[in-house]
Amino acid sequence: MPYITVGAENSGPIDLYYEDHGAGQPVVLIHGFPFNGATWEKVSTPLLAAGYRVITYDRRGFGNSSQPSTGYDYDTLAADLDTLMNKLDLRDVILAGHSMGTGEVTRYLGAYGSRRVARAVLLAPLAPFLLKTADNPEGVDGGLFRGFQAAILADRFAYLTQFCEAFFNWDETRGDLVSEEAFRAHWEIGARGSAKGTHDCVSAWLTDFRGDLPRIDVPVLIVQGDQDNVLPYEKTGRRLQPMLPDARLVTLAGAPHGIPWTHATEVTRAMLEFAGATAMSHA
Repeated sequence: MPYITVGAENSGPIDLYYEDHGAGQPVVLIHGFPFNGATWEKVSTPLLAAGYRVITYDRRGFGNSSQPSTGYDYDTLAADLDTLMNKLDLRDVILAGHSMGTGEVTRYLGAYGSRRVARAVLLAPLAPFLLKTADNPEGVDGGLFRGFQAAILADRFAYLTQFCEAFFNWDETRGDLVSEEAFRAHWEIGARGSAKGTHDCVSAWLTDFRGDLPRIDVPVLIVQGDQDNVLPYEKTGRRLQPMLPDARLVTLAGAPHGIPWTHATEVTRAMLEFAGATAMSHA
C-alpha cells in the first residue's frame, strides 16, 4: 500500500495512504468527513473508464492514514495535499473535493496557487464561511457545532449514526438511493477514524475561506443538492457561486449531502462535461 509521509508526532511518522490508478489527466479526489477515499468508488470507476488518472487519499486521521493527535486544521490539511501533489509531481490536475474535502481544495488554491491545477470541483462545499458572526450574518450559529463536538465526546458511534442519517437524508432515500448495506459501510468507515480527529475536524468546518476565494484563478464547478441537510445549500453552494467569477453551479433537485454516492451518475457527468469530455464511457 502506498504512503507519503507528511510529518511526525513524537516517535512516529504521519503517513497518508493514497491510491493512484489509470493514466491521462490526473483527477485528485478528496473525501468528506468522517470517511476515506474508498467512498469515491461510484465516481472514480467511471472516471477511470473515461481515461483519467484517478488519485484518492485518506485525510490524516481517517482510513488507512496515520491518526495523529494534531493537524486537523485547514492550513495543515492543505499542506498535506501540497506534499502529495509535489511528491507525485502532479500537473494539469482536476482537483475535486466533497464536503470537508472542498476545504482542502479552497485553502490549497488560496495558499499554494494553481501552478499544478487546471480546474477545481467543489461538491457540497463548506465555503465561503459557515459560522455566523457579526460580519457573516448568513452563517450558522456556533452552538450547533459545539453540540456536535459534545455528542462526539459522549458517544461517537451514536453520533455517526445521526450523521449518516443526515448525510443521506435517510428517511427519504433508504432502500432507493441508499441500501442498508451502503449505510452500514459508511458508518463502519467513519467508526474506524480517529476519535480525536473526528472531534477536531468539526472546528475546521468553521474556517473562514473568504480570503482564499479571490486567489482562485481556475474554472470551478460547484455541485450540490438543494436538500442538503449537512451543509445548507443556501448558505454554501448558492452563496459561494457569485463569489467566484469563473464558477458554474449545478443544483441537484431533491438531492442530499452525500451526492458522490446517491447521485454519482449526475456528479460524474457534470465533472466530465466540465473537464471537456463529451460523454461518460459508462456510469
